Amino acid sequence: MNPQHKYRIVIFAKAPLPGQAKTRLSPALGAIGAAELAKKLLRHCVNEALKADIGAVELCVAPSIHHPIWHELDIPKTVEWSEQGEGDLGERLARSTQRATAQGETVLLIGTDCPGLTAEILWETAQSLAHHQACIVPVSDGGYALLGLHQYHPSAFLDMPWSTNKVAQITRKRLHDLGIFLHEFPILNDIDEPSDLKYLPDCLKPGIPDVSRIKTGHHE
Repeated sequence: MNPQHKYRIVIFAKAPLPGQAKTRLSPALGAIGAAELAKKLLRHCVNEALKADIGAVELCVAPSIHHPIWHELDIPKTVEWSEQGEGDLGERLARSTQRATAQGETVLLIGTDCPGLTAEILWETAQSLAHHQACIVPVSDGGYALLGLHQYHPSAFLDMPWSTNKVAQITRKRLHDLGIFLHEFPILNDIDEPSDLKYLPDCLKPGIPDVSRIKTGHHE
């Protein structure tokens, strides 16, 4: 790892509450089952981030860090906590990025939806940032599982059509227009729809219904 850079993995996480988390999986798993999977994905993400051992790991949550749900998850004490605050996803990502980079840190922004974002891949993205200005791990739905930046660039976040299949494409173009070229990693898969459950690693499957019997049609 390049000693010139201090790395911070910021994990954006929504409270894994029934009826509020992973709602597009509810037709397959039920509201409670979807929330339980959200808990597993969150713990898995935190553990992989810590295992990568590249720098600080911060859990940036919504709603407040004082919500009782966060005390049920047994998050390791080495994890730092912050709140996402108000605004759309872009505004919240922008604030976290601006705060980290203002402290001289290189930020790796991730969510909890992509179990394929392992400690090894996180380590490799940090390695790439020792030689590149930015990096991205795209996902198959057109978004991204990780965006790594040395500096804060507002256009990477603001006025972005979040939750569409254009997010990664627009992010690439906006950074390219700034003269920043992304080091790009292979496409991974988020777990958002019933059809995505086939991408769950075995360690997250106990308690999840047999995915081969789950209808895989699109659900809003």
